[in-house]
Amino acid sequence: MTNRDDRLMRDVLVIGSGIAGCSTALALARYGLQVTLITNAFEPEESNTKYAQGGIIAEGIDDSPGLLASDIASAGAGLCNPEAVRVFAAGGPRLVKEFLVDEVGVEFSRDQTGALDLTMEAAHSTRRIVHADDATGKAIELALIKKVCGDGRIEILPGHTAIDLITNTHHSSNPLAIYESSRVLGAYVLDRANKRVRTILAPYTILATGGIGRIYLHTTNPECARGDGIAMAYRAGAQVINAEYIQFHPTAFYHENAERFLITESVRGEGGKLVTRGGRPFMKDYDSELEDLAPRDVVARAIHEEMIKNNVEYVLLDIASYANSEVDIAKRFPTIYEQCLQYGVDMTREPIPVVPAAHYFCGGVKCDTWGRTNLDGLYAVGEVSCTGLHGANRLASTSLLEGLVWGFRAARHIKEREPADISRQAAEIPPWVEEGLDEEVDPALILEDWMVVRTTMWNYAGIVRTGKRLARARADLEYLRHRIEDFYKRTKLTDEIIGLRNGIVVAILVVNASLRNTISRGCHFRKDSRPH
Repeated sequence: MTNRDDRLMRDVLVIGSGIAGCSTALALARYGLQVTLITNAFEPEESNTKYAQGGIIAEGIDDSPGLLASDIASAGAGLCNPEAVRVFAAGGPRLVKEFLVDEVGVEFSRDQTGALDLTMEAAHSTRRIVHADDATGKAIELALIKKVCGDGRIEILPGHTAIDLITNTHHSSNPLAIYESSRVLGAYVLDRANKRVRTILAPYTILATGGIGRIYLHTTNPECARGDGIAMAYRAGAQVINAEYIQFHPTAFYHENAERFLITESVRGEGGKLVTRGGRPFMKDYDSELEDLAPRDVVARAIHEEMIKNNVEYVLLDIASYANSEVDIAKRFPTIYEQCLQYGVDMTREPIPVVPAAHYFCGGVKCDTWGRTNLDGLYAVGEVSCTGLHGANRLASTSLLEGLVWGFRAARHIKEREPADISRQAAEIPPWVEEGLDEEVDPALILEDWMVVRTTMWNYAGIVRTGKRLARARADLEYLRHRIEDFYKRTKLTDEIIGLRNGIVVAILVVNASLRNTISRGCHFRKDSRPH
């Protein structure tokens, strides 16, 4: 690892290449700003966005901002930020047509008349979800990356892992900087291919690093969703809120030899029903009105309860027997159909084995309706942020649109601010120094530590929690954190050790928040809950 001062100075640094990061970068470039966008993946399209299946909220027929806001608030179990909900509902849906369709060229599915095909998802009052078959995120992500790569004002750096945010009060070589107001000045970044650390400085840094699903044993999230942005922001002094609210998607494909891939909620929206291994529909036992279209937290706990009650490892999702007559299952869900077939399951003829899995982080770095955090110069957009939009439980298909809405708003806020001169502070930031580290990363140790984190979180801080389980989790994870920190300080930098260090920090944040909050609400469920 070289120690030379390899630094860049840009107008804005964006960390993350999903819908939030790409839309922010494109909006900033539209204002004439020079942007560097980094992602730790070598393929820039690799992100949570790419794996989103169901769809994104658009303008539905007989829909209104008020109706959408009501649905969001209802799913959020009384914890949604009213101002965030208003901003989202008033201006979000039209961006799908104006930006994603007309400007970026995303090819969403169309109905027989050529209009955007609108589908239904749980807890929505009307059909307002547009989709690209069952691979909506992939269609959006590939179109956005193409647009980003074609914009000369955006420099995209794949294979670059952010190590830590740079602040004047933490990193300046000037000892008097401690008395200044804290400001984020960019990040130290590991160039994975060249094994060097780069200092990327910018008046404004935007976190768009996605979620934390990989701290759990079962998750629908890709490898990159390990909480990097949340851990970095926390170490820098940003506020992290609502960390107890982890949404578990009710239906991930179960097979002992398969990764848990998402079975979109739209399968139930098109008529599919959850049934026991004996074929009995059971959701009416848990929500007699909405049944299989109940909010995700209700459905996830229902499946969890059925698995425990019947001592089974999965339940079944049957669309073959219950699909609406006009639905061509294989054509409507081609990606899921092909993925299931690889493991011998034909969803057009038989039920799909499913289990709940960690899916979405409703908490995150606290920010306002413009994406601003409590640290000057730092913005957060998308799943890494907590705007309060989702409250205690996210309404289906809001996440992609949230990233788009707040990406545009953060860019607009930066454009309308007075230009920030950080030249003096930047000059006082030293290069990254890595000397005397001769210990190589042992993949077996990384793997074992991750397994401890993931099994601890799944067993003690998962779908159903208790104070005793959470206390056990905190004790075990705190012990592990000290070992990982010691390991990190003695070991040559790699993406893997950076991710492990971040993962343990985020796991402890989730556990501590869950311990503090003794009230069950939304997707935070404690068996020993006190009334509220």
